Amino acid sequence: MKRIFDILISSIVLIIFFPLGCFIIIILFFTGESKIFYKQSRIGINGKTFGLLKFVTMVKDSPNLGAGDITLKDDPRVLPFGKILRKTKINEFPQFINVLLGDMSIVGPRPLVENQFNMIPDNYKKKIIMLKPGITGIGSLVFRNEEKYLHSDVNDSNDFYKNEIVPFKASLECWYHDNSSIFVDTLVVIITAIMVVKPNLNLHNHCFSGLPKHDIFNL
Repeated sequence: MKRIFDILISSIVLIIFFPLGCFIIIILFFTGESKIFYKQSRIGINGKTFGLLKFVTMVKDSPNLGAGDITLKDDPRVLPFGKILRKTKINEFPQFINVLLGDMSIVGPRPLVENQFNMIPDNYKKKIIMLKPGITGIGSLVFRNEEKYLHSDVNDSNDFYKNEIVPFKASLECWYHDNSSIFVDTLVVIITAIMVVKPNLNLHNHCFSGLPKHDIFNL
């Protein structure tokens, strides 16, 4: 049932998005250092790697520059048009192709690069690795503006990401593991669509009971 849900939603989105996608491709061809798509190795279900697709938003070789795989607030590696794509989350739309290919689901934990995946505490990792990664999910809703917690000091931001964000986000994904259903997936998709337009609404706090809490994050 979940696979049918994934194919149906991703097919509809890609058809509707096609005209805008063509427009973005043209802009990126002239502004994205002549690159349109960015393909990055991510950890998928059962620990298998796959190539995650995104529209280009950062300068070439950005993982080897600055904060590496972590994007900071006002990160200088982000291209001008890339800022628009990231703010609206449109840079994520090519991942609907990953969904059609079966690498991802519409709803699930965000797929991580290997070094970030290895930061997850083992007690959480055992559950998360059983889930197919998603375009959106509980962790994505709660941390939709994750970059605002990561400032220009690279070392401090890396430590904060590893010690605070990763464990808390992992606990949210484990909540999803324990409460996953088509109803929850549908609700996540609806809330995601609403929050694209109204990003300051914390609808997840009102729609999902028993979500883990954290003292630091006012989410």
